[in-house]
Amino acid sequence: MIAALTFFGNANAQDLESLVMPGQVISGHQELETECSSCHKRFNKKGQDALCKDCHEDIASDLQSQRGFHGLSVDVGDVTCASCHTDHKGRDADIVTLDETTFNHDFTNFELLGAHREAECGDCHATDEKRRGTSGLCIDCHRDDDVHKTTLGEECGSCHESTEWVDATFDHDTTGYALLGKHLDAACLDCHEDETYQNAPATCFGCHSEDDAHDGRSGNECESCHNPSDWNDSSFSHERDTEFLLEGKHAQLACNNCHSDDPFQDEMKTTCIACHLDDDEHDGHNGVECTDCHSNDDWGQTRFDHDRDTEYQLRGSHREVVCNDCHIEPIFEVALLTTCDTCHLDDQPHRGTLGTQCESCHSEVNWQDPVFFDHDLAAFPLLGKHDDNECEDCHETKAFTDVETTCSACHIEDDPHKGNFSESCEDCHNPVAWDIWTFDHDQQTEFPLTGAHAVVACADCHRSPLNKMLSAGATCRSCHRTDDVHDGEFGFDCGRCHSADSFRQVRSLQ
Repeated sequence: MIAALTFFGNANAQDLESLVMPGQVISGHQELETECSSCHKRFNKKGQDALCKDCHEDIASDLQSQRGFHGLSVDVGDVTCASCHTDHKGRDADIVTLDETTFNHDFTNFELLGAHREAECGDCHATDEKRRGTSGLCIDCHRDDDVHKTTLGEECGSCHESTEWVDATFDHDTTGYALLGKHLDAACLDCHEDETYQNAPATCFGCHSEDDAHDGRSGNECESCHNPSDWNDSSFSHERDTEFLLEGKHAQLACNNCHSDDPFQDEMKTTCIACHLDDDEHDGHNGVECTDCHSNDDWGQTRFDHDRDTEYQLRGSHREVVCNDCHIEPIFEVALLTTCDTCHLDDQPHRGTLGTQCESCHSEVNWQDPVFFDHDLAAFPLLGKHDDNECEDCHETKAFTDVETTCSACHIEDDPHKGNFSESCEDCHNPVAWDIWTFDHDQQTEFPLTGAHAVVACADCHRSPLNKMLSAGATCRSCHRTDDVHDGEFGFDCGRCHSADSFRQVRSLQ
């Protein structure tokens, strides 16, 4: 009987609670709707929170550990659950009351930083799932965006920042291949083409085989000469690592200017002529010891001093000539004579007539001018008008000795006597003036000029060559045959009657 009354009493209590229920609970609490005590404690409103936490253990945990929204939000504090989440408003009621426009994501386990601040809620939270159930791991949201295909693991945050996905802070030193020098400036894809960052070559040649300026001729141990700081800054020292020091112009050469396609197999000779045989402008005439004259700084500048290093000093125009103008034959095989005619025989215009002592007239400054020849020391000194003449006035060629020294040789065309006198013009004339003559007929001939003969012109008597006149004799008849009015009746000795003063003066015969 007591048991029946107890059951009846409980049933009446439930019915009573059902009768006072303000409305249907949300669909999530529908199974608890018939058991009010599942969510309510009679006469203990604050005790209701304990029942909420018994079901919502994750919320209770957040509150206990001060994590998540309920554990971090300053608005939660000591307020009851029902203060925010009021039930009995129908199956479809939203008792979460989340306002996405005002919700502060800082009060969650995932603070929105960088590009996340610009994301919409739906970009990360699925509509059919609890917001708290969304993963906070990068890979869970960005798996499809992972260009590395998880080859680098799922800890995206170890390299990337939320501010910018491509702004990575990966420490390459942790890979066993530290980035040094120019490698620090390289983009990841410069070496890792597929972005999986697997099986990337770790040798210089593995990445730079196509950039190898040596075309593989120097092997693939690039680091033995080059370093990452500057590809052109080679640690290879030609002075230290070889027996040939690169100086002057040699230091500016590229390796393949001297070395073949296989430099490590080259048996290089270190003499100048070994490399410069084809460049030897002397054609071997000066031997093979190029360094005796040339330096590495400038091939065209020589340190050979002809004045110091030979017995023949170069003076005047000789300083301007090139070596092979004089040295036609190998210099160490053929001794070069130092006389002028040795080099200038073909240039010598005198045809050898003046000997080989060219320096007696000419100088090394200028072959043509000045000339030191003194004509007064020759067999024909220049006197009077002759001293005013140019050389070519008498000398038609440079073979000066072929000119005759007689007056008639030069002045035959100027002879007013038309050859009637001898060729010894100097018997009467002198070089001072042609018309000043000093011939004395009385002293220099056997026919003294007396009387009227003293005033007659030479040509009045000398009408034929002198040799013919001499053979004719010195009689009056020789000149006056046509003047003889006696027609020879009185002989040929006109002087018996006539005098030299006047033909008309006649002396009486005794």
